Amino acid sequence: MSFGAPQALSNITVLPPERGSFPLDHDGECKSIMKDYLACMRKSGGSSTKCRDLSKKYLECRMERGLMAPDKMENLGFHDKTR
Repeated sequence: MSFGAPQALSNITVLPPERGSFPLDHDGECKSIMKDYLACMRKSGGSSTKCRDLSKKYLECRMERGLMAPDKMENLGFHDKTR
């Protein structure tokens, strides 16, 4: 008799997040931008395209406050619109 996880799950390899840890914003430093983004997503019916500027602002806020590793916006999927 075996206890715990099913046998099929014992062969799964767990990988860390691609960009490391993502600390929580305990002090709410970027909370207002996050709320604006979520409101935009609700208003647009879940279409993230209409909310990209807010998404970018949120990531910039997190980088400025040391809540995520600094990176170029291009590496995060934000490319110059003139291309």
